[in-house]
Formats: sequence, C-alpha cells, structure tokens
Amino acid sequence: MIPTSGSYRLANVRLHRSLTPDLAAAFDQDGFALADITVADGKIADLAPHGRAVAQPDAIDLAGRIVLPCFVDCHTHIDKGHIWPRKPNPDGTFMGALNATGADRAARWSAEDVARRMDFSLRSAYAHGTKALRTHLDSVPPQEEISWPVFETMREKWRGRIDLQAACLLGIEGVRDKAWFERLAKRVAVAKGVLGVVTYMVPDLEELLDQVFAQAIEHGLDLDFHADETDDVAAISLKKIAEASLWNSFEGNILVGHCCSLARQPDLEVLDTLDKVAKARLAVVSLPMCNLYLQDRRNNGTTPRWRGVTLLHEMKARGIKVAVASDNTRDPFYAYGDLDMLEVYRMATRILHFDHPVGDWPRAVAATPAEVMRLDGAGTLAAGGSADFIVFKGRNWTELLSRPESDRIVVREGRAIERQLPDYAELDELMVG
Repeated sequence: MIPTSGSYRLANVRLHRSLTPDLAAAFDQDGFALADITVADGKIADLAPHGRAVAQPDAIDLAGRIVLPCFVDCHTHIDKGHIWPRKPNPDGTFMGALNATGADRAARWSAEDVARRMDFSLRSAYAHGTKALRTHLDSVPPQEEISWPVFETMREKWRGRIDLQAACLLGIEGVRDKAWFERLAKRVAVAKGVLGVVTYMVPDLEELLDQVFAQAIEHGLDLDFHADETDDVAAISLKKIAEASLWNSFEGNILVGHCCSLARQPDLEVLDTLDKVAKARLAVVSLPMCNLYLQDRRNNGTTPRWRGVTLLHEMKARGIKVAVASDNTRDPFYAYGDLDMLEVYRMATRILHFDHPVGDWPRAVAATPAEVMRLDGAGTLAAGGSADFIVFKGRNWTELLSRPESDRIVVREGRAIERQLPDYAELDELMVG
C-alpha cells in the first residue's frame, strides 16, 4: 500500500541504470540495481542503493519489483482517436486510413466530438502511467479553427496530470498557400505548440521545406515531421529534412516520425542519410505498432515481408536521439491500442529487438522523448525530482514484458492514483447518426 500523504520509503526496488543516472550502485547485466526510494512532500527525497540508507522500520519492502519513471509519449493523434467504430479502415492500407479519416473529419469533428474523444484518450494514458504526451492535430482548413481551441482547453484541464503538447499536421502541399500557412504558424505559436507537416516527394519539396523552416525560425518553434511512411525506396524526405535544417542553420529541436522507407534503401543511401541526420541533430521516433499494422499490407492473400520500422539501432549508434511512441489509437490508421507505453515498449522490444543487450533502450519511452519535448525532470528518477513513477510486479525484463501488468501502481507526486480506465460505452453516442 502506497500512503496517500506524508513520507515513506520503498525498499528493495529494482531501478534501471539508464533511467536513474545519479544512482551509484552495482548494476546487473540487464541494467538493474536494487535500491531504496524515500518520498517526502511529493518528491523523491533520497535515492540510494538498497540497504545504505538509514533503516526505517515501516519501510515498504517491494521484494525486487521494477520501478520505472512515468512514461513520455511523444507521438500520438488523440484528435482522431476512437473513431474506428463509426469509420473503420476498409482494407487496412495507408490510403484506406487516409481517406476514411478525411471523410470522418469533414463530417463529424465538431468541438464536442473532438473534446470527448481527447479526454477519453487522456484518461487512458494517465491510468497507464503517462506523464507527458505530444499529439498531432489535423490542421487542414477549417479543422484548425476547431481543434486548436479544444486542445488549449484540454491542456488546462489536464495540467498537473499530463503535460500536453500539440503539433499541427497537414500535408506539405498545404504550405504552398503561403498566406494561410503563415497564419497557421502564428496560431501554433500563440498556443505554444510545435510546427509540423507530412512530407512527400513532391517536386518542390525543398522549397516547401524552406518555408516551413522560415516560419519556425520566425516564431521560435520546434519542428515535428511525419516522413517516408512508405516502403517506396525513392522516398528520401528524411534526408531532405536534414539537409534543409543544415542549410537553414536551424537551432530548434526537430523530431521526425516513421521514416519507414529508410529500412528498404541501399546501404550507401542509408549511410548518407544517417550522417546528415546526425549532423543536423534530428531526433527520430518509430511507431512500431501502427507501422506493423499498415506497412506491407497486401490484401492479395500473401504475407507481409517486413516490419515497417526504421533503423533505430543504426541511428542510435551515431548518437541520434531515438524514441518509440503510441501513434494512433482505434482509428483507421491503427485499429487497436490504448496509449499504454508499456505495451509500446513491449512490442518495440519484440519488433525492433531492444534486447540482448537491453542497454539503455528504456530511455526511448521516457528520458529521450522528454529531452526532445524540453521537459526538465521528466523521464528519469532522481533525488529532488517529483515522485512520479510506476511500480510493477515484474522483477526482470522477461517478467515485466511477458504480461500486461494491468495491476501496476502509478504514483504521481508521491501518491498512488486511482487507475480507472474509461469504458468504451461512454463513446457510444458519438458513433451513431
């Protein structure tokens, strides 16, 4: 039992080296060390190797259970979440998802509809242990006038529980309307958001990227791109983004999502791209569950031949910041999911081989996305930091990643929260008519 107030100590917990940088302890081959966490006034008062702290008779012995910092989910789409029951993907393809979502957005995305589905998604993420989340907001006219005010209201409603960020989302072709895109960039700046677009290999891609960077520089905005979500080896917009960042001398943070085609390209092309991405200091987020669902779907009775994920190991070896995230949730782009970052990490470990060795891959769902999102103190556990962490039953990686851990304990500011997942029936009235 985690006390609801006062100070307490969690003794004999397992902490991971990559997420507790200040813990001077003997870590095992999987990166774990036994430690004691002392909590007082909502903060971590002390973090010490097990047994070194002053004895506390009423300490809670967790018998080696794993404790991780709360998750940071840096790429989601909570504006389109949970529309699957009323607008499913007809064939499971990317184009099927794009067309179904566009039709539903035009017909159904009122402020009330977006707000209720957003809140449902956030309650799920909060119950699973997410502390911070970035969502993309479809910002094609006239949706930007609806979704951004809803987001700003939602951010205030959830302040203190989930730190919310938003990035605008539109196809790169929308940048051709310079006056409108300038207005959108100003709108994003007012909302303290992030400027984002989806890049395609259009003939004027370099010119359009220059306009995106120019608006980001003018308004002091970070950038967030969707890039190369395809198996087409000719899709090299990740490289184009890196080149644009370099020739524009961009100093803000840039996060690029998907980058699937990179895994299909010749080695020389890959090496050139990775060198430029590293030089430009881009960060990359892979969305393993959604891309596994969409990529290489054939619908002709044959089996998919590749996993749809990008080259995170090669990126990480070059010092590129890499993360994994939830992406879509029960919408035409991904029929499943619940914004549970433990599920994301479990699937990423299997799909992307985040094991043998585990190394510091746990940073990909906590510390690294926190850095990209400029969230001081999130994604790690340290003395003096907020007591925001998750207590699991698993005592090692195979135990932790073999079960859903649906009975995990989520602690925020030193107190265990009530982990009540919302009932899908709450959304039933939004799915009819």
